[in-house]
Amino acid sequence: MDKLIERFIHYLAVERGLAQNTLESYARDLNAYIEFLKRGGITDLNQTRRANIIAFLAELQRKGRATTTISRNLASLRAFYGFLLRDGLLDGDPTANLESPKIEKRLPKVLSVKEVEALLEGPDGGTTAGVRDKAMLELLYATGIRVSELVSLNLTDVNLNMGFLKCYGKGSKERIIPLGTVALQSVSEYVMQSRVKLLRNPSEESLFLNHHGQRLSRQGFWKIIKKYALTARIDKEITPHTLRHSFATHLLENGADLRAVQEMLGHADISTTQIYTHLTKSRLKEVYAKAHPRA
Repeated sequence: MDKLIERFIHYLAVERGLAQNTLESYARDLNAYIEFLKRGGITDLNQTRRANIIAFLAELQRKGRATTTISRNLASLRAFYGFLLRDGLLDGDPTANLESPKIEKRLPKVLSVKEVEALLEGPDGGTTAGVRDKAMLELLYATGIRVSELVSLNLTDVNLNMGFLKCYGKGSKERIIPLGTVALQSVSEYVMQSRVKLLRNPSEESLFLNHHGQRLSRQGFWKIIKKYALTARIDKEITPHTLRHSFATHLLENGADLRAVQEMLGHADISTTQIYTHLTKSRLKEVYAKAHPRA
């Protein structure tokens, strides 16, 4: 069964071109499922039935896993069994007709414009790391790219003369995003002043470097944004996606076209982008309730 997972992950990587983070997520879900089957004495996937899938999902629920996690696990199993069935490695698909648990759509947490400004003012422009951190934060808020896309940027992906960047999102889809004046200035300052000080290997292609002169990791950036959230005294929960959510919400609040925001965020389906319109409506209600004398 372990070999079949390896074969499936290889298929996703080579033929579907999925990102490394997505591949790791699939592998994690499927390995947990296989371990569950082995504990029940099942060593052949042809022995699995619908009841085994339900029992596995029930165990996840007992462990307190979120509905989104359980739904993702079921999606991983559906994709895995579908792959095995197409390759003639299974007689039937036990995930057929299984309904995913209903997921309550939660509105993403966003920062106010003032909170964003406080966060962006946190880095010390007199230090090498501060100039880098300022450039990263400004770039995230200016473009709405994912943190994984941010740390994957190479020096050649940013055109400082034309004022745009090129990034590769989910499924390795390329998109071009314009850079605002402030972000462009911050990134230019970083490239000209700080990156050359952090650089150890002249052939290093990464845009954002850590103090070892290597590509900054997602974990590294996570620590950085948490640090500046504390400095700015922001008591909201900060996640790697916070500036992305804030970027989209602030654009829509100021009249940006939904399709344009969808393209900049790299959403395949506009319904994913529409959640931000619900967010702006809820914020308008809050403003009305506070400001109108007869609200």
